[in-house]
Amino acid sequence: MDMPFLNAYLDSVGAPNLRAGVNFAQAGCSITPATATSVSPFSFGLQIKQFFALKDKVTKLLSKGDRYRQYIPQMDYFSQGLYMFDIGQNDLAGEFYSKTEDQVAASIPTILLEFETGLKKLYEQGARKFWIHNTGPLGCLPQNVAIFGRDPSQLDELHCVAKHNRVAKLFNVQLHALCTKLRGEFTGASITYIDIYTIKYSLIANYSRYGFEHPIQACCGYGGPPLNYDGRAPCGQTTSLNGNLVTAKGCSDSTEHVNWDGIHYTEAANFHITSQILTGRYSDPPFVDKMPFLIKPKF
Repeated sequence: MDMPFLNAYLDSVGAPNLRAGVNFAQAGCSITPATATSVSPFSFGLQIKQFFALKDKVTKLLSKGDRYRQYIPQMDYFSQGLYMFDIGQNDLAGEFYSKTEDQVAASIPTILLEFETGLKKLYEQGARKFWIHNTGPLGCLPQNVAIFGRDPSQLDELHCVAKHNRVAKLFNVQLHALCTKLRGEFTGASITYIDIYTIKYSLIANYSRYGFEHPIQACCGYGGPPLNYDGRAPCGQTTSLNGNLVTAKGCSDSTEHVNWDGIHYTEAANFHITSQILTGRYSDPPFVDKMPFLIKPKF
């Protein structure tokens, strides 16, 4: 889209430019509040608090004149800006380590209640444009196939873990319903729900049509085909396995891979996903007739 990446809120020391917006996302964080065993302490509620801290700081700095104006958002950006959300997958993924499929499914309303609480706080503070991604096919990530897919009967036709994908789809049905409900409650707001799951699952199912060679095998990992993923040797790290030092390295051409490191998608895959989002066909409400530009092919 020829727009700059957003600087991270937690990397805001040393005057980076936050004028175009701020990214509050954190690796490994969840919607539900973090516990002592969580991957990241920065759960959704804390990210919302960080947003309010930023807004408060910006308000104070703008009142002091023009000295900081070039680095920070203008006040009307908070009411006119696009608030984007892609969160919830870590809640589901983490629960599968200690719960049955039915138990994970039963926790979805609690997760989404926490999400709704955060959205309402933002709305009350003036947010009006909400852009909400649903969650992707969790069972197609090499990490989950490696751990939960050892029994072939647990895999679907794409060699993804079926129970993880069933729960992801259930989460998405309930998230979609929440978006519909909030449209009735958030007067003057627009809420766009994006079906990331369908885009990603279609990419994995039809990978060769889109120019990829490996739909599930990680580019950066250890172990070789079919997954090239070993949780003991994460991407980029050197570790001792069975008395031998091994390094999880990147593949020679990441554009051949859908998956980067067992959890995240490659730049090439994300570019495909973005181009599909921007057709407007995968959103509710759709915005096919409102696209002001064509995306330029990159890969």
